[in-house]
Amino acid sequence: MEVLNSAQTEYKKIEAKHIDFFPKITEKMETSTLRETNQKILQESTSTVETVKQNLTDILRSVELLTSQVSDDHKEFQKTISRYEKVIDKKWKQDITIASNPDAFVDKEQVLQRTIALHFIRQGKFKLVETFMQDTQLMDITTDLQEQFDNMYRILEAINNFDLRPALEWAKSKRRELEQRGSSLEFDLHRLQYIKYLVKQKNKEEALNYARINFNYFQTRYMHEIRRLMCAILYINRLESSPYPELTSDDAWTDIKITFTRDFCNLLKMSCDSPLYTSLTVGSTALPTIIKMATIMKEKKNEWIPLTDDMRFHSIFACPVSKEQSSEDNPPMMMPCGHVICKESLNKLSKGNGRFKCPYCPSESTSNQAVK
Repeated sequence: MEVLNSAQTEYKKIEAKHIDFFPKITEKMETSTLRETNQKILQESTSTVETVKQNLTDILRSVELLTSQVSDDHKEFQKTISRYEKVIDKKWKQDITIASNPDAFVDKEQVLQRTIALHFIRQGKFKLVETFMQDTQLMDITTDLQEQFDNMYRILEAINNFDLRPALEWAKSKRRELEQRGSSLEFDLHRLQYIKYLVKQKNKEEALNYARINFNYFQTRYMHEIRRLMCAILYINRLESSPYPELTSDDAWTDIKITFTRDFCNLLKMSCDSPLYTSLTVGSTALPTIIKMATIMKEKKNEWIPLTDDMRFHSIFACPVSKEQSSEDNPPMMMPCGHVICKESLNKLSKGNGRFKCPYCPSESTSNQAVK
C-alpha cells in the first residue's frame, strides 16, 4: 500500500509539470519579437534576420530543456512503477492454478452460461443479458424472470427516492405469501411511511390519518410497536431528545431495501445473493487455504483424488443450536429467514407450533413454515 501511495504521489507531480509544459512554450513564443522582426524582414535588414535566428534558437533551447525535464520525470516515475510491480510479484508468489480444476466445467458450458445470465438478470443488466443470450444461444431463461427483476429494481429505485407506494402495492398483493413466510415487510413499509410523515414532513394530521387507515390490520401482531409509534407523535418537534430517537435515523431506509430484496427473491424461490457472487466470494476467501493444501499434497507427492459426480456428497450438517449431527429422523430445517437448524431444535424452540424467534436473527416464524 505504501508503494502504491508513493506511485500516486509521483504521478501527480509529473501530471502538474506536464500541465505547465505547453503554457511555458507558448509564453516563450509570445514574448519573442517575431512579429516585429517579420515586418523588418520585408525591408531586407541583415541585423533583423540575425535577431530572428537568435530568437528561434532561444525558443528551440527552451523547448529542448523542457522536453528533457519531462523525459527525466518519466524515468523517475517508471522506477516507482517498477518497484510496485516487484511488490505485487512478491505478494503473489504462488501459482493459483494449482487450486483449480480445469475439467470442472467440461460438458457443462450451458450450466455456466445460465449461471452468468441469471447473475446479470439479478444485477438488473437486462440489455447485457439479451446480448449474452444471443451470443451463447441460451434459450431456457424466460422473459418473465427478467420482468420480475425489472419490477424489483423499479421499486428499489422508488425507495431510493423516498417513495414507498410501489413497494406497498407489491407487498399488499403478496400479503398471503409473505405472512406464510413470517415476513414483517408490509408492516415495516407502513411503519416507515408513517415515520416519513412524522419526521421528514412533520405532518401530525397526515401521520394520524395514515395510522388509522393502515395499522388496524396489524394490531394483533405488532401492537407494542404501534403503541410506540403513536406515542412518538407527542414529541414530533423534538424526536432526537425523545424516548424514540431511533425513528430519526436513515438506517431504516437502507434496512427496508435489504428486507424487500430478500423477501422478493424468496418468493421467487431464489436466494437473496446471486449464486455466482456467493461462489466467487467463497472461492476467493478459501483460496489461500486451498493453495496451501494443494502445495502440501504436491510436496508429499500426493494428488487430489477426482471423484465422479455420483460419488460426491454434501458435508455433514451439525445443528448450530444442539451441536448434534443431523440424521434422517432429525433433518436440517430451513426457517423463512434462511437460517437452518435441526428438526428437534426447531420443535423445542416452537414448543409445538407456537411462534418463536430465530436464534440468529430477529425474524419470527412457526415450525410449519420451515422447509426440509
